[in-house]
Amino acid sequence: MARDRFGREINYMRISVTDRCNLRCMYCMPPDGVPLISHDDILRHEEIVRVVEAAARLGISHIRITGGEPLLRHGIVSLVRMIAQVPGISDVSMTTNGCLLGRYAEHLAEAGLKRVNVSMDTLRPERARDITGHDCLAQVLQGIEVAEACGLQPIKINTVVLRSINLDEIQDLAMLTRLRPWHVRFIELMPSWGAAASLDPGEVVPAEEIAERLRGLGAKPVAANCNPGGAGPARYMRLPGSKGTLGIVGSEDGNPRGMCERCNRLRLSSDGKLYACLFSTVAVDLRDMMRSGASIDELCSAIRGAISNKPRYGRDPGSARNVRPGTGHGGASGGRPALAEIGG
Repeated sequence: MARDRFGREINYMRISVTDRCNLRCMYCMPPDGVPLISHDDILRHEEIVRVVEAAARLGISHIRITGGEPLLRHGIVSLVRMIAQVPGISDVSMTTNGCLLGRYAEHLAEAGLKRVNVSMDTLRPERARDITGHDCLAQVLQGIEVAEACGLQPIKINTVVLRSINLDEIQDLAMLTRLRPWHVRFIELMPSWGAAASLDPGEVVPAEEIAERLRGLGAKPVAANCNPGGAGPARYMRLPGSKGTLGIVGSEDGNPRGMCERCNRLRLSSDGKLYACLFSTVAVDLRDMMRSGASIDELCSAIRGAISNKPRYGRDPGSARNVRPGTGHGGASGGRPALAEIGG
């Protein structure tokens, strides 16, 4: 079992399989987009699997597939199957914006995907269009329904809360958990996310304000052994009689170092850079190693080195940085920020 020098057990790897996205979320993607990585620089399927094999030897057992939007990756079902078959990998999940989920959910479940996180900020079609730049809400809702029918559970819905955009929908979104075993997580905007820095700071709704609104609906804290699972810092609540739960994810989880103390993750970017910390600029270039003929033992050694050099706190001076959307070391599905997919 891999542990870093601070005793944290590292058993989780997030893998960005593409930097492409089919949405342009207002708080993430700049209007003009971002420079895309060339096709030749993106890791091939076999290279991704080779990294997973090396990581599994060190005790990594949980893999989350991200992007960009991972369902845009050509051959994504085959890639999921290859990863799921690696000895030692017990859980493969995905974060997606949901636009293509209805098309792929059944095939992904058959390939070995266990569960999905779906990014959805509103239940109103016109707002979805304003937030994402596309008329996509109907496809997202259909994708969630299909994923549930295919057994991709628990289903977690990630909602970034913006004061003038969707704060008034907290009750409607929370009510999704009354009749369905869905887990809606409300996420505080982090100003360092992509285009978020250009938004009015007043748009940020603190996690505690979100929690207070949920308490006003009658939500109560959920015991730790009753939450929907995963490895993230979400605090869970439940409405009386609900089948699902409500999560709150603060930009710092109420503690500037709270997330870091529990961090169990590595992140692999779509071009093969391994980051031990979301906010670090330090990476190990596994792609160049593999394309230079590195053995599996050498890959293991490189990953072990990244783990041993993992900083205790990612926001110490010199390690904070603005994260680039869609890279997998700061970008989440749909180019969304990494915080939006916290929670395994």
